[in-house]
Amino acid sequence: MQQEDTISAIATAGGEAGIGIVRISGRTALSVADRIFRAKNGKRLSDMESHRAVYGTVADDEGRPVDEAMALIMRSPHSYTKEDVVELQCHGGRLVLRQVLSLTYCAGARPAERGEFTKRAFLNGRLDLSQAQAVMDVIQAKTDSALRAAEGNLSGKFSAKIREMRNEILGVIAHLEALIDFPEEDVDDISLEDARKTVAGLADRLRKLLQTAHAGQILREGLMTAIIGRPNVGKSSLLNMLLRTERAIVTDIPGTTRDSIEEYADIGGVPLRIIDTAGIRATEDKVERIGVEKSREYAEQAALLLVLFDGSQELSTEDEEILALLEGKQAILLVNKSDLPQKVDPGILRQRFPDFPVLPISTKAENGLESLQKAILDKVYTTGCDEEETTLVRDEREAHLLRRVLEHLNEAINAMDGSMDADLVSIDLRSAWEILGELTGEMAGEDIIDEIFSRFCIGK
Repeated sequence: MQQEDTISAIATAGGEAGIGIVRISGRTALSVADRIFRAKNGKRLSDMESHRAVYGTVADDEGRPVDEAMALIMRSPHSYTKEDVVELQCHGGRLVLRQVLSLTYCAGARPAERGEFTKRAFLNGRLDLSQAQAVMDVIQAKTDSALRAAEGNLSGKFSAKIREMRNEILGVIAHLEALIDFPEEDVDDISLEDARKTVAGLADRLRKLLQTAHAGQILREGLMTAIIGRPNVGKSSLLNMLLRTERAIVTDIPGTTRDSIEEYADIGGVPLRIIDTAGIRATEDKVERIGVEKSREYAEQAALLLVLFDGSQELSTEDEEILALLEGKQAILLVNKSDLPQKVDPGILRQRFPDFPVLPISTKAENGLESLQKAILDKVYTTGCDEEETTLVRDEREAHLLRRVLEHLNEAINAMDGSMDADLVSIDLRSAWEILGELTGEMAGEDIIDEIFSRFCIGK
């Protein structure tokens, strides 16, 4: 399904680097490259075999050299897009790459759209839709666990599960349609019972797969985590401890942090998008008051709250106001300064908030990090999925489609239990089969495909 036009784009990240790559893909990729690339051996790229790297010079129409480069030739179908592809590996300066890219346009290529190289790989059958989406997950992975999950989906593990389910559903549909079309053949009841068991087993597998959606989305996007507490309880010290670097200014002066600091931290393979907020308290300082309001907003928005208390002091009115913010939230309560004589009893906090872990820590002595890491992992992997899992539901779109499939399977089971006609059961099963096809792209509409690839970077 090779596209008619040829596209090109810079395939490496912006900025200065040792190497920058301009990628050309399409029916005339080799001839486009031949117009601007002069091989030192004097041969044309279009006369060379696939998977050869050739040294030469990129030059304009008047023969003026623009850059030294290596041209990598990949002939169809043995390339990323399954089209003819030439990659010009140049020096990584922004100006030289833009000039080389401009020359490819003059030679007959057009600018690639966002994600168009991967979209062509999908349209040409090299990747299915789930694998194509995993490409960006690999690029954007922030932790080893996120990378393993993305690579698992890119390798086709998720797609294989979906195709297996589709095939099983199709087998049941074929049996039911035989009942409808050939009633005189007297298909025995035990086969119908087996069909029900098959559908029930599929529903159970789908429920287990859906349980990975929470962890999958966190590994891909990061868990928005806000550190909150009154001033001078150690919030910035906790951020530094989690990041293992001196990121935030730490002093014994209350109100040092007036604005929010945001960083990513790798906690046992889970990417935390950590926000260190200003201390929550009443204040007459205009700037600090703005910071306090932002802290309250982050406390409302965050998926997880790390709530810090000074264990060497009694709980204050400000502490109680912060505890009142936790209703309906996911939180871990941290009693800091455990290296000092304690006036806050963690046991009392556990009684008041039985759904929240309560952990003594010392940011000064850096004690309690392992317990905090375990508590965070328990919050993320709440349903039996662990960090070694490589088949994960990646986002809300996939989860929504799988929930719809499960609804149709349950309807089919109810119909069979109610001795309804086989054609009614078949309608729900066929709907489930079609929705599963949307996950792999076999049944996805063009608008959905365009919307998915529009999220990609240009050059991928």
